[in-house]
Amino acid sequence: MFNNSTQKRCWIFQSEEILENMRTEANKKFQMKILPCGKLSPGALLEPQEEEVLRKYYEKRLLEFCSAFKPIMPKSVVGTASMYFKRFFLNNSVMEYHPRTIMLTSVYLACKVDEFNVSSSQFVANLWESPAGQEKALEQILEYELLLIQQLNFHLIVHNPFRPFEGFLIDLKARYSAVENPEALRKTADEFLSRATTIDVGLLFTPSQIAIAAIHFSASRAGINLDSYLTECLMLKDNNECLSKLFEVIRRIKTLVKKYDPPRPEEVNLLKQKLEHLHSLDLGIITSFAQSVSICYPTLLLC
Repeated sequence: MFNNSTQKRCWIFQSEEILENMRTEANKKFQMKILPCGKLSPGALLEPQEEEVLRKYYEKRLLEFCSAFKPIMPKSVVGTASMYFKRFFLNNSVMEYHPRTIMLTSVYLACKVDEFNVSSSQFVANLWESPAGQEKALEQILEYELLLIQQLNFHLIVHNPFRPFEGFLIDLKARYSAVENPEALRKTADEFLSRATTIDVGLLFTPSQIAIAAIHFSASRAGINLDSYLTECLMLKDNNECLSKLFEVIRRIKTLVKKYDPPRPEEVNLLKQKLEHLHSLDLGIITSFAQSVSICYPTLLLC
């Protein structure tokens, strides 16, 4: 299924540099749109690296919101929501669309797409806000839901690494007796996958590659060598080129996960103040677009 998916065709990129260039271009595009209006000076705007800090912060907040959600949210919903958020901000600036609103809208849409059936009132009840604050949040979510769908190019199905991960565990139990208790690998592998959700590996590698990297990482931590599993059970023994590529992919994924640097609270606080100031201004850009989308697709607003 993944090989025929829009995810493979449109949302897997060749390098980190491509992602960085796309985000830099989104930042530049917004600056070019707003600076001629004379409402803001260049110093009041966020630089690409500052936007990156805020994206990391709200990606972390997304995971925290999902982990505390009641009823318990399936991992697939969390993974889908995270990918929606990442995809949206490849081509849009946090200065134009507030990342908190996009974060909540991403989770809300992921609940629908992955058939995790919670009502809109149940959803916002998970926010630590007053009833009035929850009502306002719901209004924003419904307003931006269609914008998010449009910016995702209506590609709503996300293939996550959790299903192939379970498949690899079953395969280890059935065909690889060298690992006595494959379930013992689960905890560390789950932590690896959770950490991977906060970075760009889902935009660079396939779900099965991320899953096998998680198992390989967990096995390494447990002092288990899985090289023979890759060569024999995955039938790569006689294909040195594919085997070499797989080892390189695993190495790259593990390196990206290892080097993840969470944003520092003091830096986040300063940038959030800058962001809130930008969004407190009437820049006259966002509302007209959101309204035009809701006019074109009114039925999708139904909860």
